[in-house]
Amino acid sequence: MSYTVDQIAKALGADAAGDLSLVVHRASEPQSAGPDDLALAMNPDYASGIAEGSARVALLWPGADWQAMGLRAAIFPARPRYAMSGMTRMMDRGQGFAPGIHPSAIIDPAADIADDVSVGPLAIISAGAQIGAGSVIGPHCFVGVDVTLGRDAYLREQVSIGARVTIGARCIIQPGARIGGDGFSFVTAEPSTVESARKTLGDQGAAQAQPWIRIHSLGSVTIGDDVEVGMGCTIDCGTIRDTTIGNNTKLDNQVHLGHNVSIGDNCLICGQVGIAGSARIGNNVVLAGQCGVNDNIFVGDGVIAGGGTKLMSNVPAGRTMLGYPATQMDKQVDQYKSLRRLPRLIREVAELRKAVFKTGKDD
Repeated sequence: MSYTVDQIAKALGADAAGDLSLVVHRASEPQSAGPDDLALAMNPDYASGIAEGSARVALLWPGADWQAMGLRAAIFPARPRYAMSGMTRMMDRGQGFAPGIHPSAIIDPAADIADDVSVGPLAIISAGAQIGAGSVIGPHCFVGVDVTLGRDAYLREQVSIGARVTIGARCIIQPGARIGGDGFSFVTAEPSTVESARKTLGDQGAAQAQPWIRIHSLGSVTIGDDVEVGMGCTIDCGTIRDTTIGNNTKLDNQVHLGHNVSIGDNCLICGQVGIAGSARIGNNVVLAGQCGVNDNIFVGDGVIAGGGTKLMSNVPAGRTMLGYPATQMDKQVDQYKSLRRLPRLIREVAELRKAVFKTGKDD
């Protein structure tokens, strides 16, 4: 893949200077960039690395003195971080999935495969599945009964999609994701100690064990357009209604969504987040790594939760949360600062006690 400086600048809507006919073949960090590479130095902190490499062209911050860096050309996007999206899209060489249907793939005659679909080796597509035009079904993927995939869906290798799941257009599912497993729903014939503990918050003592009986998942999973699901994610079916994910929401690796979870549009759910059954997540919510969300609660629009936060109760829209149990981030930081001061405070109190009691004895 090769592009001129002029082509890249126009694709990014960015200004450029110098020899715009220079051709680059790949992107690189400044210190390791060769003469045919585009050095990425979009922050002044990375500018020193240009001298260590041999790049002729760099992606720089607006106003950078590119000539002083010894470059022959430079590109100046107004928002460098955003420009990374367009630049990496141009430079992405993909996974090399060949067009057409591999002879080892197993496709039920009752499946409906649109034009220009790529089906990889040992993939399985079940009866009633509808695969949108331009989609990719990678090697070893499983697509269950009556699944619907929108156009340009992109399933990497070893993705599993359970029966009756609906996935919108242009969705990207990374390797090893599992969508449409049964929900973790079990019940006992008589009220269990777990139910009692939730009501009383107290010890339950010794109790006669009861067998857990499965509640079957009659719902499935519905995913909107432009959603991305990371490696190793697991998304449970709903019990009666579907588990749902809105448009343009992105799930990082190893995210788990329990049965009946509802997530809105434009959310970022980072690595190892767990969302318990029937939790409702609004639009534009960001849950940082290893956050936990309790079952049956609501997280409002625009909420941001820092890493490791455990949301135990409803969160109003617009809040920024941190900690376990979660509180507003500024309050959590104040509490943390106070906690760090405790050892010094205890020493000071001990010294005051000594002084007070000593004074009393002398009197």
